[in-house]
Amino acid sequence: MKKKPVDSDSDSDSDFSEEETNPKGEEAEQSDVEGEADDDEIASLNSEDRNLDDDDDDEGEGDGLPDNVRIPVLNPLSLIKNKDKRRALFKKVQQEKKKKQKADRRNRRKQGLPANPGHTIESLREKDETTVNDINDEDNEELREDLENDEFSEYFRGSYEPKILVTFADNPVTKTRLFGIELSRIFPNTLVKVRNRSSVKKICKSAEREGFTDVIIVNEDRRQPNGLLIMHLPDGPTAHFKVSNVKLTKEIKRDHKEITKHRPELILTNFTTRLGLTIGRMFACLFHHDPEFVGRRAVTFHNQRDYIFFRHHRYEFKDGKRVKLRELGPRFTLKLRSLQEGTFDSKHGDYTWIIANKRHAMESRRRFFL
Repeated sequence: MKKKPVDSDSDSDSDFSEEETNPKGEEAEQSDVEGEADDDEIASLNSEDRNLDDDDDDEGEGDGLPDNVRIPVLNPLSLIKNKDKRRALFKKVQQEKKKKQKADRRNRRKQGLPANPGHTIESLREKDETTVNDINDEDNEELREDLENDEFSEYFRGSYEPKILVTFADNPVTKTRLFGIELSRIFPNTLVKVRNRSSVKKICKSAEREGFTDVIIVNEDRRQPNGLLIMHLPDGPTAHFKVSNVKLTKEIKRDHKEITKHRPELILTNFTTRLGLTIGRMFACLFHHDPEFVGRRAVTFHNQRDYIFFRHHRYEFKDGKRVKLRELGPRFTLKLRSLQEGTFDSKHGDYTWIIANKRHAMESRRRFFL
């Protein structure tokens, strides 16, 4: 038999066949080498990730891309194919993140700074043009002049003591009557009377004749109090509030006998805009100038996202160091519907501000008025 001639490529073929028949030892060695190189690769990816923005800017100039175009950043963990290594590295990154957060909290606590509350709708609210941060600022000189000459200026000069008349809608139900009586326990020097089908204009005229400074009318719907109409006499303004979440003293398991006759101190929070200042001053005119701190009563009107939360507490001292608050009731929430100049006039009254039934499609949900 004739032997077939050997081609010049036979050596390479034989070498290739030897590599194919080689045992898996070399693959194991390669995997070990790759495993050792994973840590170096992760470190290099992290270092590249820190300087990625600078590299993107340099590349954008060379490629002719606009400056505002950002190349998406890849997570270095997603490039690790080994599941166990990827999970271990992710756990390590999370632990370092938690350690950093604890260190930041510890530093804020040492420096006396407030805790970081995170992002809320209240913290992300749109800035209003009429927001007042410091009323004593030089830029607010015109605002101070307006406040010195507004309808509440006589009260803040201390020229009179408030005297309030509380009345209801026609034929009020029991809960509405009890709600009006509990309002009389909160506002000092208050008289509660039944309306007797009198119009609002007649009530204002008779109240002004009797020397009352403010009139509060409690409205109801579906056997529940649902509105408050507060009128400042004699020249207004008039504010209409929607009332919700009414809880009487009995409903929060308290006794009205715990409420003493001492004049409470008033706390107004988060009324920052020009409209909010007017509403806050209107609430202040319902209370006496000099609270009696012996009674340890505190009345709070807290504005949050244009909802005004009312709370009535008595604070108690324990061991001379700790203070405890005990809620006395009632409890309710107010929502401003309108603010009108002068006393109530539904036909010819001029409204300073009035709420729309629905938000406009282009209006942001982070816009608040108080």
